[in-house]
Formats: sequence, structure tokens, C-alpha cells
Amino acid sequence: MQGFNKYYPPDYDGEKHKSLNAYRGKHALGDRARKLDQGILITRFELPFNIWCGTCNNHIGMGVRYNAEKKKIGNYYSTPIFSFRCKCHLCDGWFEIQTDPKNTRYIVTSGARQKDEDWDPEENGGFAVHDTEGNAGPSDPLAALEKSTDAQNHQTKVQIPRLESLMDVSDRFNSDPYSLSLKARKHFREDKKIRKEKEKSDTQVKDKYALPSTLTLAEEDEDTIKDAKEQWRKGREEIMLRENKRRRLGSTSSSSRLPGSSSASKATAVDSLRARILGNSGRHPRISGSASNR
Repeated sequence: MQGFNKYYPPDYDGEKHKSLNAYRGKHALGDRARKLDQGILITRFELPFNIWCGTCNNHIGMGVRYNAEKKKIGNYYSTPIFSFRCKCHLCDGWFEIQTDPKNTRYIVTSGARQKDEDWDPEENGGFAVHDTEGNAGPSDPLAALEKSTDAQNHQTKVQIPRLESLMDVSDRFNSDPYSLSLKARKHFREDKKIRKEKEKSDTQVKDKYALPSTLTLAEEDEDTIKDAKEQWRKGREEIMLRENKRRRLGSTSSSSRLPGSSSASKATAVDSLRARILGNSGRHPRISGSASNR
């Protein structure tokens, strides 16, 4: 575990040495500041794009990191321009990349070449990154005058009346906020009272007919009442048809169960069964022999 306490030697003088780094003759950035007297700081730099090394001609992918020598080489207005000098990890060649604040990008200045992967908007029917107006061509004084006249007419006939109407509406609604709030709260109370009465009546209906509490009852209007009456009439007719059919079937079954017809049918069935049994016993030799011995 790294210790956080600092050792102060006996000959350390705070007023004289100011800090332990000054006492030991070291910089606070350590080995990164070994070229600080030349204006160079060793920093960690990540390639912003794909490049080919100019010495070994090998491809180096975007995102590869190097211990680069960072140095300020100029200014673009008040923005500093930095250069990053890196040594290729595949050979002993050096390449340098600089910042370009004017175009907000990086450029390779020496030792390598950048892979061209930029999307050119001009080739795809757009405008350049810093050319938002496009190729307007030579200006026509008459066209400019007509454009300004149309803009003034639009402002006079459309924009100003619309702004005035909006200001009138704002003044009307903000002139007396208390009365407007009073009307809104009154309307809300009335709606709330009607809603509470409907919820109470719906709850009574649900409790009376054992309906689920989550069921939403329909609003009572002329169409709903008419539809309910029509459904009730159709259901009543279906019940009456089923009842009449059941009664007809019951009368038919009762007429088939009269005493005389029942006894006659039973006698006929018994006689036919007896004749069949006697015929079968007469054709069987063992049954017929036993019957003759008896």
C-alpha cells in the first residue's frame, strides 16, 4: 500500500526549500518534465485518425497512444497551436501532428501521411462546413430590393397584427387573475360535484347487481338507452322461443307414453324375443337333445 506521509529530512528548511521537490531538485511532473527547459512536455497522445508511417510505410490505426513531445508553436488569434512529436513503435522514425484551431481538426505535418476518410459535403450535394450560404452567385440589386420589400410587407401585414392580437389576449387574461382563477375553481368544483354523484350512483348499481368494482359503466344518453331496450327485446324474444320449443317437445314425449300403446309395444317385443330364443335352441344339437330327454 502506498504511504501518504512525507518524510522531511533534518536539514530541510521550509522557508529556504519551499517544497520537498525543490529540496531534492526534482520537478513535480517527474520524468515528463525532463525537456521542460526547451518548452517540451511529455504527454500521452492518442492518434485522432489512421495514418501511414513515412519511414516504415506501415499502417497505424486510430486510437494508438504514444508518449508525445508536446510543444507550443504558435497562436491562432488567442488559441494556442500545439505540435505532438511521436516516435513510431514499429520503427525509429518520428512523425509530427499539429492542431488546427481554424478548422477544428488535426493535421499531419511531417513523418507520416493521413488516411483520407473525410466526408466532403460538396461532393454529396451539400455545402462546405464553413460555407453555410453556399454559392449564392452575384447579387442582383432588384432581387435584393424585392426580397426586402416582401419582408417588410410580411412584417406589416402578418407579424405585427399577430403580435398585437397575442398581446391583447395576454392583457385580457392577465388583467384580473383573481377573477379568472375564481371562475376556473368554480367550474372545477361543479365538475367535481357531478363526477362524485355519478361515481356514487355507479357504485350503488354495482353493489345491487354484484358487478366488479373495476367495471366502467357507460354514460346514459338517448343512444345508450335505445340500444339497451333493443338488446332487452331481442333477449326476451329468444327466451320465449326457447320456452315454446321446450313445451312442444314435452307434449310430444308425453303423448308417446300412453298406457295402451305402452303395453302393446311391450307384448310385441316379448313375443319376438321368445320366438328368437326358441328358434336358436332348435338349431343347436346339444340344446335340442337335452330338451328332448327332458
